[in-house]
Amino acid sequence: MAIAAVRRAEPADVPEITRIQLVTWRTAYAEVLPAEVLAAMDSGETEREWLRAVREGPARVFVATEGDRLVGFCAAGPAPAAELADAEGAVPADADTTILVSALLVEPRWGRRGHGGRLLATAVASFRFEGATRGVTWVPEADDASLAFYHSVRWEPDGTVRTLDAGGRLIRERRLSGDLELTLC
Repeated sequence: MAIAAVRRAEPADVPEITRIQLVTWRTAYAEVLPAEVLAAMDSGETEREWLRAVREGPARVFVATEGDRLVGFCAAGPAPAAELADAEGAVPADADTTILVSALLVEPRWGRRGHGGRLLATAVASFRFEGATRGVTWVPEADDASLAFYHSVRWEPDGTVRTLDAGGRLIRERRLSGDLELTLC
């Protein structure tokens, strides 16, 4: 078996990050997002956005590797107030120590090998050592695999939902929240 690892993303990783995002979304979200939305995803635009994120932040981007293959990635950074607010717009007292995991994807053919857990653990540890105490993420209600993954690390729905318009199809997402002292099962 090849050695698995996680490291900070570098600009040279961006084409693979882009490929993984497009392949994973088109596979894992085929039932969630309209086909025309998935087909219209622009690899050039996606690559430019990831290059900006890797070079400038504010999120930190990490990649998972198995041997010499890049197999997944995670982006996490300080949580914007809008991502933390409740239905009335109130921001929690711990907003300054809360991070947002904005992306966590492992290419489906590399799934169930621990890459997601290693990615999340590495990303949250980088912030925990700087005083962060809690993390949040948004997951489509129809994404049972991601919901199960976050449940396995004890991140649970906090009761907040939002609805996004994806090419005319409404997608409900749940906000999950959890401690940064992860328990990987």
